[in-house]
Amino acid sequence: MGIKDVADFLFEGRLLKKIPRSGFQFLGDGKESVAEHCFSTTLIAFVISQLEPDVNAEKLISMCLVHDLAESRVGDLNYVQKMYVTVDENSAISHMTRDLPFGDHLTKLIDEFNRKSSKEAQLAHDADQLALILELKNLSDLGKTHADKWLAHVTQRLTTDIGKHLAEAKECTGQSDTDPFVGAVLAKSGELIGKAHRSQRESGDHAEFTLLHK
Repeated sequence: MGIKDVADFLFEGRLLKKIPRSGFQFLGDGKESVAEHCFSTTLIAFVISQLEPDVNAEKLISMCLVHDLAESRVGDLNYVQKMYVTVDENSAISHMTRDLPFGDHLTKLIDEFNRKSSKEAQLAHDADQLALILELKNLSDLGKTHADKWLAHVTQRLTTDIGKHLAEAKECTGQSDTDPFVGAVLAKSGELIGKAHRSQRESGDHAEFTLLHK
């Protein structure tokens, strides 16, 4: 256990820059490396940590940074591949981290993420999905209408209020300072009652108007 083990770990981690996210093969458009996805997820986690001050920001951000670390050894499998191939991510993480002075910390972070056993882990999962939602929204804006079907499906995976609110906000449209990007949320005692975004019904309709007419 020494500095060379740490250097080897960093060298292996950079492989995520070369590994493509395989789900885009089925979508037919778009591309992204695992490392690019991890960056987006981590950035979203930072934003969420600023909006949810009661969470452990360091844990949330760290969890998102390393949540796909095992893919440097096992690759990124899409849902069809997972029907036929079973990977042992736990062993991959164990082998990658066993000679690191902070290996136990990394292992616990990834295990907590996988089990969704804390608020930070639940938020990290939503950040993971929001990163994909942003990619799909970009494809949709470019006219790739088949991305809309995936958008609806992925949005349903969100479990936290802040995750759902951010997803709602990305749906709104606007072109100028007088036609801004606006979303509206109605909640009572922490329970989400309804949500809407600008132009959801008709072009130019205000989010508040749409919410009140639901």
